[in-house]
Amino acid sequence: MNTTTPAPSTFRTLSTPRGPVPADAPAWNRQRASQMPSHRYAPVRDRVAVPLTERSWPTRELTIAPLWVPVDLRDGNQALAEPMDPARKRRFFELMVAMGYKEIEVGYPSASQTDFDFVRLIAESGLAPDDVTIVVFTAARRDLIERTVDSVRGIRNPVVIHVYTATAPTWRELVLGRDRADLKELILSAGRDVLDLTADLPNVRFQFSPEVFNLTEPDYVLDICDSITTLWDASPERPVILNLPATVEIATPNVYADQIEYMHRNLARRDGVILSVHPHNDRGTGIACAELAVLAGAQRVEGCIFGNGERTGNVDIATLALNLHAQGVDPMIDFSDIDEIRRTVEYCNRIEVHPRHPYVGDLVHTAFSGTHQDAIRKGLAAHRAKALATGVDAGKLDWRVPYLPIDPADIGRGYDAVIRVNSQSGKGGIAHLLETEFGIELPRRLQIDFARHVQQQADASGDELSAHALWELFTARYLPENSGQVALTDYRVDRGSTEVRLVISGATSSSVHTGIGPVEALTQALLAAGIRIEILALHQTSADAGNASDAITLLEYRDESGVRWTAGRAASVIDASFDAVIRAADLAIAARDSAATHAVA
Repeated sequence: MNTTTPAPSTFRTLSTPRGPVPADAPAWNRQRASQMPSHRYAPVRDRVAVPLTERSWPTRELTIAPLWVPVDLRDGNQALAEPMDPARKRRFFELMVAMGYKEIEVGYPSASQTDFDFVRLIAESGLAPDDVTIVVFTAARRDLIERTVDSVRGIRNPVVIHVYTATAPTWRELVLGRDRADLKELILSAGRDVLDLTADLPNVRFQFSPEVFNLTEPDYVLDICDSITTLWDASPERPVILNLPATVEIATPNVYADQIEYMHRNLARRDGVILSVHPHNDRGTGIACAELAVLAGAQRVEGCIFGNGERTGNVDIATLALNLHAQGVDPMIDFSDIDEIRRTVEYCNRIEVHPRHPYVGDLVHTAFSGTHQDAIRKGLAAHRAKALATGVDAGKLDWRVPYLPIDPADIGRGYDAVIRVNSQSGKGGIAHLLETEFGIELPRRLQIDFARHVQQQADASGDELSAHALWELFTARYLPENSGQVALTDYRVDRGSTEVRLVISGATSSSVHTGIGPVEALTQALLAAGIRIEILALHQTSADAGNASDAITLLEYRDESGVRWTAGRAASVIDASFDAVIRAADLAIAARDSAATHAVA
């Protein structure tokens, strides 16, 4: 048994777990009991009954999009430190319409004058297209319902009056001070008020939310929902929306799915009910709750674009929609310019979207890891090659690129930021950036050689290296300025012979070589002058850096110091090749002189 006293912690406000290792823990799991007071919280099945024992949602698949209902202008607006002013509300509404949302909760008109005025703006202008349903929200109290109905008078669009009341035991007892029977009567009384106050408005339908549904007794919430749909005479021709919120997440998503399927199976007038869900994200599983709820029978999902909302947020309906897109299912909403959507939402909410936010974050399509970069680069290359081979536009081909669940182009993103280089990156990412930004293609062995230098630079600076920084490092390493000890002053290639004129350490020489290529002729001339350059590989590429495209020769060679790489750059291929060989010779002399100096020392 290890009895060593642990070193004092740097984090003195933390209580490092020092309790016993559980007796039944496997040998490989040495986690110890903590001081966290977890005993204070009851597991979900001790807090609410979940009567479903056989379920069908696990075997279902998502094949169509639910009806999306953004609540940014109401629920999301209530969550903002600075609620939206009229200009921001209007801008956000126009964005939702442009994206294709057909049912939008626009406000809580009895709660603020700004919300009331915005609903009146819709009533008195052509802001809402005819096929967009307007939803307004109210608590179950007659004066608030009356104010809400006043706000929608004159709206030509379909309108939904959304009434809510909390139904869970803790809320009944601590907040509302009512028992089950009293609260049911309050809800039905509000339902009668809605019918009375909207009797002259034929374009109005009704919605009821038993707030904190997921913590309400199943028999009680079912009874209330059936009573309200009976009161409102729910029918396929005039359906009632029953919205079942996970107002505060308290369980794993499968429990919420069970609760939704229980209601889906047991609701009266089911064909006259639109079953809706409104998950929150307290446990970080709002997305999963919504997806499983749709599998369990939900037809409508309320949430916020990018998930704003009180505490940890409402469910993110943009992520939900793009999850469908990534499975080959039309989300029925347009995300073809995700950055414009993000900019608008950030402006309206005054909240920045996290760089790792699914789909929309600045870094979600970006790979820094070398293995990821290599896989993405190869996948993109294969995708382009398939497009060329089949003659099919690359934007219409099946998408099979590692680490990128969707084509960034689908949502208006380019490929320029897919691969970025830091100290975690590898040769593939470096090669990708140089190729995409400058057109230069590095052979594999040169990728390996250059990656070592990039790694050293990144480790030293601790910074990300841009494509331009990589190019500067590449030119400094492989296209350095010559010392001037070796210069090719002139050459002529004519009918199988090459004449070469050199200046080496101030001495001029001229030679003619026949029966061999120009590059070999140059190496022979250098050898005659005492400089041995053995060419191992010579690769031709080009570079678009600067105002014109130059030929680039990438040269792998062996001199007295070993195997090395250099490059040459010029307007023509042969001049670039000669430039590379002369640069190699210049480096060889410099290395030889340096070795001699060290030997003397």
